[in-house]
Amino acid sequence: MASFLKLRWISKSFSTLSSTPLRICVVGSGPAGFYTAEKLLKAHGSVDVDIIDRLPTPFGLVRSGVAPDHPETKIVINQFSRVAQNERCSFIGNVSVGSSITLPELREMYNGVVLAYGAESDRSLGIPGEELADIYAAREFVWWYNGHPDCRNLAPDLKSSDTAVILGQGNVALDVARILLRPTAELARTDIASHALAALEESTIRKVYLVGRRGPVQAACTAKELREILGIKDLVIHIKQADLVTTPADEIEMKNNRIRRRVYELLSKAVTAGHASVPGQRELHFVFFHKPDRFLESDDRSGRLGSVRLEKTTLKGDESMKQVAVGTGVYKDISCGLALKSIGYKSVAIDGLPFDNYKGIVPNLGGRVLANASLGDMQYETGLYVCGWLKRGPTGIIATNLYCAEETIACVSEDINKGVLSSKSVKPGRKGMLELLDSRNTRVVPFDAWEKIDLEEKRLGNLKNKPREKLATREELLKIAGK
Repeated sequence: MASFLKLRWISKSFSTLSSTPLRICVVGSGPAGFYTAEKLLKAHGSVDVDIIDRLPTPFGLVRSGVAPDHPETKIVINQFSRVAQNERCSFIGNVSVGSSITLPELREMYNGVVLAYGAESDRSLGIPGEELADIYAAREFVWWYNGHPDCRNLAPDLKSSDTAVILGQGNVALDVARILLRPTAELARTDIASHALAALEESTIRKVYLVGRRGPVQAACTAKELREILGIKDLVIHIKQADLVTTPADEIEMKNNRIRRRVYELLSKAVTAGHASVPGQRELHFVFFHKPDRFLESDDRSGRLGSVRLEKTTLKGDESMKQVAVGTGVYKDISCGLALKSIGYKSVAIDGLPFDNYKGIVPNLGGRVLANASLGDMQYETGLYVCGWLKRGPTGIIATNLYCAEETIACVSEDINKGVLSSKSVKPGRKGMLELLDSRNTRVVPFDAWEKIDLEEKRLGNLKNKPREKLATREELLKIAGK
């Protein structure tokens, strides 16, 4: 049998076979995946749900995306754990769609498949010098300090310069800046990965520049995230007074958007409260009305980053349309040893899946995957659905996936009620998938094996006065899961 496979799993599969339930597979165990499973289980007592994930660990961005100093955001894991412990639900980790099993194979084994695997790639700036060393996607950096196995060996250089440039001013950009600037004594009490904490303790970075194409009124962050970084002890905030001058179009934007008004007010207070920095003190510089033009190599021509060239922008448009940043032909360079691109995540396609490469999403209508999205020919892929970032793009907060899942499950329910998905078509489901994975020597990780990982991480964390000490390699995770 497949490694870590439990006898109760097999008996569970056989016991449900006679009652011929509908079998649904959810690909991805982040918020979108778990909300989808939860809604399915509540709506249909005759549906069995299997959640698969390419990692040995569940919970997706709640584990690997939420900042370590935001433990309150991770409480949703308790809710997701109850879903996984439902007798009609199973979590099956360490299964990658594409290499462990294909999408066509899943569709043959299940009555329906819901794809909720999120966005695990990044948008590109498409500017010169982007290939230089010391330039990373913010996602990679976030995965690195959160102990994601794919970025365990990222090893960003935090000791060759005192300056980092972050391109973007959304919540992820603020998270990254906060981790770079926050006292490590405070981070040491979180579940930050030990390798990241050790690197941050030796970091020489004292200045972080947050660069935005537009102005403070259009900053993409929330007031909560902004308030938190502005409140870091002994951090000097730099904002140019001239950048806070608003136009009539800005005023209308703020009148129509309470969050933008609050963000602008916080930034305005921060500039009036600013004071001169002293040597060695940490600084956060908000750079508005600039866009990246190119990355410049260091003077020693070593293939490493030396500076970022920015082009001054101005906003075009009025209150009747979105204000767009356009270049002015005026440039300036910021010398730095680290650049992080926080310009958006991007989903990746898998074989057998319709995909819109430009938008980075699966073409869909309300969650039903479209076989052909051209006008006048709206054909659905029977039994194939999508949820989360893969459905709508990388926007929103964790709770946004709840409403997204409700919309998708409404489509699934409609198809069940209309007989589009029918238990008369008996599918092998979990039993068939596990047999196939076993024949390919895939080491699957059920939820009770994850619980062993969970206990071990908490035990190790307790030794260091941390909530948990994350195991950050697949080898470590699989070893503990197999005990």
